[in-house]
Amino acid sequence: MAQENLSLVLHTPGDLRLENRPVPEPGPNDVVLQMHSVGICGSDVHYWQHGRIGDFVVTKPMVLGHEASGRVVKVGSAVKHLEIGDRVAVEPGVPRETDEFFKNGRYNLSPTIFFCATPPDDGNLCRYYRHSASFCYKLPDNVSFEEGALIEPLSVGIHACRRAGVTLGSTVLICGAGPIGLVSLLVAKAMGASKVVVTDLSAERLAKAKELGADFHLRVTKADEPQRVAGSVEDMMGAQPDCSIECTGAESCLQTAIYSTRSGGVVVVVGLGAPMVNVPLMNAAIREVDIRGVFRYCNTWPMAISMLASGKVNVKPLVTHRFPLEQAVQAFETTRQGLGIKVMLKCDQNDQNP
Repeated sequence: MAQENLSLVLHTPGDLRLENRPVPEPGPNDVVLQMHSVGICGSDVHYWQHGRIGDFVVTKPMVLGHEASGRVVKVGSAVKHLEIGDRVAVEPGVPRETDEFFKNGRYNLSPTIFFCATPPDDGNLCRYYRHSASFCYKLPDNVSFEEGALIEPLSVGIHACRRAGVTLGSTVLICGAGPIGLVSLLVAKAMGASKVVVTDLSAERLAKAKELGADFHLRVTKADEPQRVAGSVEDMMGAQPDCSIECTGAESCLQTAIYSTRSGGVVVVVGLGAPMVNVPLMNAAIREVDIRGVFRYCNTWPMAISMLASGKVNVKPLVTHRFPLEQAVQAFETTRQGLGIKVMLKCDQNDQNP
């Protein structure tokens, strides 16, 4: 095994470096992975550009990356379900303690959770990475490494659709056709949604939404009045949608989601925007429209793997760019510019295949 562990390290805002770090050793309950495919998330780019997201502030050098898959190369002494050579997808959030959130199955809300590439915790954009074996999931032979890495964003879509109550026959509005909007679309259709409309500023991204199964797509502009957009959504669908999944973080889109949703329906807020936003809260209140938050995900990897292995969900079209780890800074610049959909970094020098 190589002794060098090339890693992508953020030092301060704008200062992104490739540097060698020690190859980690596993604890009793850990595995060490040779990383294969790691997707770049908008949050990675935000940390690179701004050095913080909300209360999470980069105060010391941090390895980026949390959408990941790899191959097991070392196994901790207490690990029973994995062995050297296994291909796995990495769930980046690992609870540190058995608190009330852990015990009631909502471990994503635990305030002390470890999470890859969220300060102060290192991520996995590197050659070799140590992770809790319980949060590494074996991939079936017909699921590729890249699909394994895309389980992380797919999990956001699963969690959002669960929180929205999407089920057979549901009608759904999705605001935003970026990676999270598109995985929410894929999951909503797989869960039985009968009609899904997707809105976005970009014609290119709406074309991708149509390709992935959107029944309707609506191009909006920043000048559009939210109530007018809501009227257009109702006209397209023939009725107001049962639920809306807001994936942009834009104030106007959150307003549109509330105005669009039928009385008694659900708005799920996935996109992260300004700490304080103006929303038509009374409109939601008098129509009993529930507004539900989403923070990452929990208990989603097994469902996601089943969706991919069965062919019910196809995430392969989401990957539009690939770069070797050595070109990570160029890959980040590609994502920052908003080119394509998902940029994938290939961390194994001897296997650059999907």
